[in-house]
Amino acid sequence: MLTYEIAATDHCRQVESFLQNLLPTAAHAYLRKLLTAGHLAVNGVPAVSGTILRLGDTVTLKESGKTSAFLRKARPELDILHEDQWIMIFNKAPGLPMHHAAEVDDWNLVDLGAKLLAGRDGGSGKLRPVNRLDRGTSGAVILAKSSMAAAMFGRLIKEEGLGKLYLALVEGELAGDGVISVPLEGKEAETRYQVLFPRADCTFVAVYPITGRMHQIRLHFKAIGHPIRGDRRYGGAPLPGFAGNALHSFRTSVAHPATGETLRVFAPLPKEFLTLLKNLCGDRFLSVLQALPELP
Repeated sequence: MLTYEIAATDHCRQVESFLQNLLPTAAHAYLRKLLTAGHLAVNGVPAVSGTILRLGDTVTLKESGKTSAFLRKARPELDILHEDQWIMIFNKAPGLPMHHAAEVDDWNLVDLGAKLLAGRDGGSGKLRPVNRLDRGTSGAVILAKSSMAAAMFGRLIKEEGLGKLYLALVEGELAGDGVISVPLEGKEAETRYQVLFPRADCTFVAVYPITGRMHQIRLHFKAIGHPIRGDRRYGGAPLPGFAGNALHSFRTSVAHPATGETLRVFAPLPKEFLTLLKNLCGDRFLSVLQALPELP
């Protein structure tokens, strides 16, 4: 039996994502079989699809020759949160651009994802972004495997939007929950936020963008005098050694246009963000972290 203890970098990861990253070259049918056959357990209980892993959980996987062969394969460079025949959802690292940029050559999410896909199935591996995140922002990003899938998801998002929950560290202390309604580029824009941990110099917040304007969250917190930490473009204090800013797309929900089911994906916080959060919360760090899966 193979045993793993869930660390902070895997807190809130769903079991499918854990398996996908543990056995990156395994077929989806094999990963599903491991779950349905009860070969994967969390704290001694057989895991079911959608199980959310939490800090300190013990995950056990039944060992076999086939599983061991997959384990010997290199771990993927990208963090896969979800994959099906239509899309891949990655947990984008802070500082990683979505597309090709002159100063970083082919180090971007679209090209790295295409290489991963092509190396697995030998095809073209072409991926098309369904939604985007700014270069400095981390978290869940949806990429379509075909033009048809891109059209399906693009139309759905245009008509119904995505359910999005971000986590952020903002400058200064926010007194309580609130709503920011500041027009952007002449259009109505609204962002709601919930204070999770306040301190005089910095506040940890859950952020719910109701509309989807460009740079909306960053501009809205700048507008109320509490810019995102690390977002130097909009007034945030620099974060030495941090590749991006302290804004993370933590939870994404969408009605899958092909299956009709609600797809809900969690993106674990990056290591750098966790370090900042631990420094902010001190001995409250673990309790703050444990509360994240229950956010509305």
